[in-house]
Amino acid sequence: MIVSHMLPMAIYMGSSYDLLGVLIFVLDIIAIVSLLGGSSSIERKLIWVVVILLLPLLGMLLYFLLGRSSRDA
Repeated sequence: MIVSHMLPMAIYMGSSYDLLGVLIFVLDIIAIVSLLGGSSSIERKLIWVVVILLLPLLGMLLYFLLGRSSRDA
């Protein structure tokens, strides 16, 4: 049970987590659009899309750090 004086903190924490989730979602969409617009093979694109969708934060970070070729940058 949430104590009444703890309720504002619980609402605040929920809102910040929601904002973080939306930010990760937007960055994942940017990563996927960037990936699909690149010159990689279809198989490589499919693998990266699956990684990004299964591991939203880590997959997006790995794609931008390791997955992009110099031609796509």
